[in-house]
Amino acid sequence: MIILDTNVVSELCRKAPHENVRRWAATTDPKQCITSITVGEIVRGVRSLPSGARRNEIQHVVFWQLSNFEQRNGVLAFDTDAAWAFGEIVVERKRMGRPIHDADAMIAAICRAHDAPLATRNLKDFEGTGVEVIDPWEDA
Repeated sequence: MIILDTNVVSELCRKAPHENVRRWAATTDPKQCITSITVGEIVRGVRSLPSGARRNEIQHVVFWQLSNFEQRNGVLAFDTDAAWAFGEIVVERKRMGRPIHDADAMIAAICRAHDAPLATRNLKDFEGTGVEVIDPWEDA
């Protein structure tokens, strides 16, 4: 299982995703999951767009993609195990002098709770979280 960060899901929703990301998603572990945190971030982003045809088009594509992820592999929730990991991650990063945004800490915590790597472009955001990170934008 590989967990996809919000930026990977967003890239895959584009009309023309980056070739490396598209290829990576097509050839990697078929159990690609997303988190409930990513769902929230995506919904917030889409709903923040001005009303109109562009938002409606983006919303249709993105919500279809989210539904597709949910039907294929489910959406991983922020549960009690993740909550424990979240607390540890936030404290560890603070002690390192590198505070972490709550959403990133929650995504990392879900990865730790499931012992799963995270596919993201934001490698530095997840340093020191105890999560293996993979950058799909890099050449394979």
